[in-house]
Amino acid sequence: MKRYIAKRLLLLIPIMLGASMLSYSILYLAPGDPAELMLERQLQGVPTQEQIEAFKEEHGLNAPIPIQFANWLYRILHGDFGISLRTEKPVLTEYLNRFPASLVLFLMSQTLSIAIAIPLGIISAVKHNSEIDHLSRFVAMIGVSVPNFWLGLLLILFFAVYLGWLPAFGYGGFAHLILPALALGVSGCASIMRLMRASLLDVLNQDYIRTARAKGLCERAIIVKHALKNALIPVVTVIGLHIGHLISGMVIIETIFAWPGVGRFLVESIHARDFPVIQGFVLLIAMIFVFSNLIVDISYTYLDPRIRYE
Repeated sequence: MKRYIAKRLLLLIPIMLGASMLSYSILYLAPGDPAELMLERQLQGVPTQEQIEAFKEEHGLNAPIPIQFANWLYRILHGDFGISLRTEKPVLTEYLNRFPASLVLFLMSQTLSIAIAIPLGIISAVKHNSEIDHLSRFVAMIGVSVPNFWLGLLLILFFAVYLGWLPAFGYGGFAHLILPALALGVSGCASIMRLMRASLLDVLNQDYIRTARAKGLCERAIIVKHALKNALIPVVTVIGLHIGHLISGMVIIETIFAWPGVGRFLVESIHARDFPVIQGFVLLIAMIFVFSNLIVDISYTYLDPRIRYE
């Protein structure tokens, strides 16, 4: 296992190098001169040629692109993600200040998805073709079909405007967290529940489950001790991939609910053409996604002892 983890960590080097190249290329994918675009937004007007040249000299944009990328990557490796053009503060500091709010929202929505989806998937598989199964599949279909931004607006309209039970916007106590966590976690909950049901149904039809039943084991012991771990393997894979979906959804949900997290800061930076912030976001999300998939791969050995990484 240690050798496998070491190999995966070594493979992260070319992956993160590719992600960093993609992140830096954002600067030149936008039409026009990046220095002129950033200055125009920063000055709220058309910059002069002297101002553009001075800006390029200050930020190293007058060097060849490979040299620019090498200098940028060197600074990234030393923890310097640049300075935000909008706030004039270090990008990493801005992200670290907003990361706790995004982390709370992420953990709440992910916990909500897993805590609801897995028990519902198990019940739906055990009560196959019953009324509970049909109702669960119907609700899951609605959850998958409704976009999270539309669901967020509906939740605000119903629980905040009509009923007045929960606050619609802002960052405060637990009450402020409920609506954005629901809007972010419902679609993931629906997809995980459907996969949990399908995976457990497949496992319950395996020969070793029939053997366990023939031995006289109770149904609960069969499901918990024999079937559940094997059924969780594809579910864990989807949960790992779902992290990327949640992060992209947080950008929209944080904007709708005025949640002061990383996603909302990214949207504001995109409007301001704050390229250092956008580049840092792409790189940080790539790191989170890669390491989350590594954790998922390692968890397979616990769920299925037959899996061994040589």
